[in-house]
Amino acid sequence: MDRTVAFVTLGCKLNYAETSTMARSFEERGYSHVEPTKPADIYVINTCSVTEHADKKCRNIIRRLHKLNPEARIVVTGCYAQLKPEEIAALEGVYAVLGAKDKSRTVEVALEGQGGIYNTPRADAVNFMGAWSSGERTRSFLKVQDGCDYFCTYCTVPLARGASRNISIAELTAQAREIAAAGIKEVVLTGVNTGDFGRSTGESFLDLLKALDKVEGIERYRISSIEPNLLTDEIVDWIASGTKFLPHFHIPLQSGCDKTLAAMHRRYDTAFFARKIEYIRSKMDNVFFGIDVIAGFPGETDEDFMETYRFLEKIEPAFIHIFPYSRRAGTVAAKMKPQVQECVKTKRVQMLEELCERLHADFCKANEGRREQVLFESTDKGGKMFGYTRNYIKVERPFDSAQIGQIVDVVLP
Repeated sequence: MDRTVAFVTLGCKLNYAETSTMARSFEERGYSHVEPTKPADIYVINTCSVTEHADKKCRNIIRRLHKLNPEARIVVTGCYAQLKPEEIAALEGVYAVLGAKDKSRTVEVALEGQGGIYNTPRADAVNFMGAWSSGERTRSFLKVQDGCDYFCTYCTVPLARGASRNISIAELTAQAREIAAAGIKEVVLTGVNTGDFGRSTGESFLDLLKALDKVEGIERYRISSIEPNLLTDEIVDWIASGTKFLPHFHIPLQSGCDKTLAAMHRRYDTAFFARKIEYIRSKMDNVFFGIDVIAGFPGETDEDFMETYRFLEKIEPAFIHIFPYSRRAGTVAAKMKPQVQECVKTKRVQMLEELCERLHADFCKANEGRREQVLFESTDKGGKMFGYTRNYIKVERPFDSAQIGQIVDVVLP
């Protein structure tokens, strides 16, 4: 009888890369992958804990999986598992809980270990689990960094993921060559604080980019998220010089109000951020900027919020990733006063969502008629296939299997 395993991944692309790596290890041990909607012998949940909603979602999933197969081993890892292991272990059906230090042992514990909690009080100086995602013919997420030393006042990630750390450029280029050998053409570099790469090895993020650029078979790279203070002019100049790295940047802003940025302990102000956007645009055309914003941070007044709104209108990102502030135990912001009412957060999120729709439509309209290169993905939805341009505009075409995984020239409608 086939032995089966199912995976649930919550949260960031970093978790997605790690789960994919675990899946390959299970396959090497003779396990077949099934969807988490079906009974399985083992369920692995890689959790997020950015918000209380993420914690609640994980608990609900555990209950559903246990009901689906009461005999299954449910193994939980990730940020929620690091921060609240006892809470998870108390749920019926949970076999093992692995915090950050032991995440790389998930497969071993699931198959051979004893049930219980595998954790440390804090995730400092934990091991680095190398990871990259597979299963798609077009794109892979390559984990280049883990952990964070910034301790922004709203964020539990340093507590959950530990100190900033990485493996070497040599190890990462070897993984990139494995990705290329699988026929994948695009790699997205991912991490908790991606641009902080080099903390463990004394290497630089720019040197990593240059080394990856030389890997044969990979035709496109994206940087999933990078702090504005770590996206240096030197990096921008090099990318713009004619490399495989695309004009697509995901840069956390969090607030367009300097008072709020200071309360968040962010490492820049709005003037610095605006100059960064302007500099990148001076070096590259038609750049896609995705920007993170938190709505309803403690003490954010209506005028503070409108400063953020007006700042976003000024810098005109192509997309806004919007998060209502979530109060997290153990953070400085959890004790700040006043906390913003939920109904106020909801209203601000709605305003930002409407702004995002307008800005994204403006960005797409500005690109109409341009010739671009699209990498088409394998999914067939109603006879249509989809892909993304270099600057991350989604393109739809009639499904053509010959173009799947290929980079195709198109004229944007």
